[in-house]
Amino acid sequence: MKNTFTLLCATVFLASCGGNNTPSNVQAPGDEKTSKDRLLETGADLLQSKNPLRHFNTYLDGFHFYNGNPEAQMEAHHYVQQLNEDVHQAIIFDGNGKDAKIMGIEYIISEALFKKLPEEEKKLWHSHQYEVKSGTLIAPGIPQAAEHELMEKLVSTYGKTIHTWHTDQERSLPVGSPMIMMGFTKDGQIHPHLVEERDKRFGVSTAKIREQRKDIVAPPVASGANAWERGEVRQFTVSNKADSAQHKHQIK
Repeated sequence: MKNTFTLLCATVFLASCGGNNTPSNVQAPGDEKTSKDRLLETGADLLQSKNPLRHFNTYLDGFHFYNGNPEAQMEAHHYVQQLNEDVHQAIIFDGNGKDAKIMGIEYIISEALFKKLPEEEKKLWHSHQYEVKSGTLIAPGIPQAAEHELMEKLVSTYGKTIHTWHTDQERSLPVGSPMIMMGFTKDGQIHPHLVEERDKRFGVSTAKIREQRKDIVAPPVASGANAWERGEVRQFTVSNKADSAQHKHQIK
């Protein structure tokens, strides 16, 4: 599955299928690029290796909300790399065009790895079961059969998502604290207009996709995930104390 799907996604990615239909939410302040800047970019593009970036070859579109504030919701465009059978990593943008801003990152791990995490760490992670089964998580542009196979893999995974640029709040610069994000877990949580607008742009039907995924087997959500549902919210704050840097990540 891995090699076939990677080939399909790489082809789709290079052809820009299912993309370039969602502009960024904000315009960053600053002067236009100079001709010298553009020339340097062209030279760098031709001469420098982009090997890590070339392997982010799968595009997923879904929705997040701020942990602790389920009403603050946004669409998120994920460009994903599969590191191995148990770990993926994603760069998240606020759009899929050339002006898209990097909103943050997401790490995706298998249920087996999630269950090995410390209990406190698990509170930072969300399940993907509902996102897959509801049809709200899609892989735009690839054949339905390939997307279905991908979703069979993702349905039992868990994600840890951090947003660093809050363009959904019309912040034109990456100011403020990074924020832990969560995924939806049941019907009635996500604002319907977000899904409707997304479906219109991509020419898809979330309701139809949901029907097509009825046969995907979804294991029960592992204990410890989606802690926000139990009122156990964890969130970042900016502090003048350097305890995290000085004590938690000392070189041993």
